[in-house]
Amino acid sequence: MFASFGPILALLRGTAFLLLASGLLSLLLPLRGQAEGFSTAALGLLGTAWAGGFVAGCFLAPRLVRNVGHVRAFGTFSAVGAIIALLTGLFVDPYVWIALRIFTGFTMAGSFMVIESWLNERATNENRGTVFGLYMMVTYAAIMAGQMIVAAGDVRSASLFMVTGIFFCLSLIPTAISTQATPTPLKEVSLDLRKLYANSPVALIGCLLIGIANGAWGTLGAVFGARIGMPTFEIALMMSLVVIAGAVMQLPAGRVSDRTDRRFVMAAAGAGAALIGLLIFLFEPRHGAVILVMTACYGGLAYILYSLAVAHANDHASSEDFVKVSSGLLLLYGFGTMIGPLLGAALMAYLRPESLFLATAIAHAALAGYTLLRIKTRAPIPVEEREAFQSVPAERATTPQALQLDPRGDAGDGEDSPDKKEPAAA
Repeated sequence: MFASFGPILALLRGTAFLLLASGLLSLLLPLRGQAEGFSTAALGLLGTAWAGGFVAGCFLAPRLVRNVGHVRAFGTFSAVGAIIALLTGLFVDPYVWIALRIFTGFTMAGSFMVIESWLNERATNENRGTVFGLYMMVTYAAIMAGQMIVAAGDVRSASLFMVTGIFFCLSLIPTAISTQATPTPLKEVSLDLRKLYANSPVALIGCLLIGIANGAWGTLGAVFGARIGMPTFEIALMMSLVVIAGAVMQLPAGRVSDRTDRRFVMAAAGAGAALIGLLIFLFEPRHGAVILVMTACYGGLAYILYSLAVAHANDHASSEDFVKVSSGLLLLYGFGTMIGPLLGAALMAYLRPESLFLATAIAHAALAGYTLLRIKTRAPIPVEEREAFQSVPAERATTPQALQLDPRGDAGDGEDSPDKKEPAAA
């Protein structure tokens, strides 16, 4: 059994190094930019540029991989990631950083798509759930580890940028020395808004709003901490606790949503996240412990919303459309993460640091209100006809290739699947 998972574990090591580099750089940039006196607008554009590059990568990377092959493409992506990390440390300028973040987002999308397609190729129907679970564990652990590394170094020096480059280089070794067969070509990504809305208006609108909130927090959360005087260690801990809380709450939220109308859980979580955001905005807490507790509670509510939205959409979709529906929602989430940093940066610039949570509260309140409106419009899908809830990491952008690893992705691939359902507006 262990031997059968050997190649998969090697790829997961590459994934861990890739996410270590991504998590480290994503926290290091806003902290260093804040220390250098970058404007709030420039710091927000760092997140927008990365998200834009990532979404572009989801569309364009499959063509590149198809032309040169998985191994060469992944080696190129990792090398470019390392070069960009080093260039970022050499040229400390907001305009240079914004341009480089576009390329970072693109290379990260390509890298993830190669690794995820490789994992999917090696997974079988019998172990797909285990592989997907291991992938989620590596995702959460590596993101948190990368963020905590920042606390061990000096954000004003170039050393952390060098460490990031090292992690990027380490990530390519498992695939470079792999003797396994090259996976099948990556599938093209498409976005059909009309069909997505017909399938589930709540999921379509919800994923866009969730992307706005998560994009604002993910880009500017560290800036908020720095501007209210939190030390680097507490900022790193705050960002990690949000991820941990979101991961811990996935299972209980999923179990509740499997037994009731998922939209009630979405509305409650959205309203709760909006309330916490408004409390932070209005009362301006400054004590480190209070901020850590409040942001962890925020993460526990905000980071379950994407998984709930995807599960709700797939309740209404035919089983063979799982990957197509989830891929479309993923791209909408990506577009939201492009908008969120701009909204958060604008409010922080015109008001105060806590205005970041006003931006997230607006998005979460809109989500809760729209979901409640849709609950009155249409009855829920019966419990026995729903797909099982599955955690999806909202802490980092995922690619459509990762969705094929989901145990639900291979269900009902045939035309005569007994689980086939007609799409219905939710």
